Amino acid sequence: MRKAMPALLVSIACAVSACGSEPVISDVPPSTAPQSTAPSSAASSAAAAGESPETEKAAPEDIRAQAAAKLMPPALNYEDARAKLDAGVGGLFIPSWADPELLSDGPRGLNALRAEMGRDFEVSIDFEGGRVQRFSEILGEYPSPQAMAQGHSPEEVEAMATEIGHSLRAHGVTVDFAPVLDVDGGDLEVVGDRAFSTDPETAGEYGAAFARGLQAAGVKAVFKHFPGHGRASGDTHQGEAVTPPLEELYGHEFRSFAQAVPQAPEAALMMGHLVVPGLGEEPASLNPRAYQLAREELGFEGTIYTDDLGGMASISENFSVPEAVAAALAAGADMPLWSTDEDITAVIDSAAEIVAQQESNRAAD
Repeated sequence: MRKAMPALLVSIACAVSACGSEPVISDVPPSTAPQSTAPSSAASSAAAAGESPETEKAAPEDIRAQAAAKLMPPALNYEDARAKLDAGVGGLFIPSWADPELLSDGPRGLNALRAEMGRDFEVSIDFEGGRVQRFSEILGEYPSPQAMAQGHSPEEVEAMATEIGHSLRAHGVTVDFAPVLDVDGGDLEVVGDRAFSTDPETAGEYGAAFARGLQAAGVKAVFKHFPGHGRASGDTHQGEAVTPPLEELYGHEFRSFAQAVPQAPEAALMMGHLVVPGLGEEPASLNPRAYQLAREELGFEGTIYTDDLGGMASISENFSVPEAVAAALAAGADMPLWSTDEDITAVIDSAAEIVAQQESNRAAD
């Protein structure tokens, strides 16, 4: 059940009314390296003694299936998409360089692929409007979020997003990595007109309207880029980007999320690659404390995706995709995604080590 007033909302209300200081985020130990999934002699002895099945480890093939289902790799074309689905992935991401036929009604389109696979799976795309609307020649052309907010009411933006959602859904897309809830700080080109506003409440109000519109058409909206990119030191596509200190985010960046999340509770969240002073040295997408903050203080209960773990220098300069995927899962991500062409077997192997460790920890508890 959703919290009536998450701690983050309380802290924001206090920041506005000067009723007290922000809550303290409790420390979380860093994630440890995955351990071997080979059964120990003690576990083998327990099984031989007929102990409860709950104490036994899941079979390796089950662990791999669980791990694969958490992944969202890119789909470059029909054959590539089918091979990754055969490997068991739970979703596909459509990058801007994918074969446009995937969005067609023909035999090499996503709808045909679903019929062939005989199972459902998520398909995601970046479609915000303005600068970021992939395959607009197929899916339609829409104004930037900034222009939407400047020229339209929230109700009109909601209707526009429903139109976008119907187009996406008709072409096989079920998840839109939009809306942007970043609050434009005025200095970063990577944000700019992709943000609805320089005002947190306005950004949150219009973002919630956009999310409701997508969802009315059967497309999952994804709020991004938590914990907020608008006033960061740089662009995470190009390298490390650092936000203002954690205590400052409560009064600005977090307010748009706190405004939007209760209004569109079915939306998902994207964890960005921002480093937050006061939250640790890791990018948020690989930082357990960032996920804890979203869950416990924002009160967010839905799916948390990562930002692109393969095509952004803030991650790729220091981690391979298998390493980054494993670190994201260990930190608390529900579905890591990446845009680069990787060996899917190697990524599943890496993810499976983390899932096995998590299963082992749950059994021990």
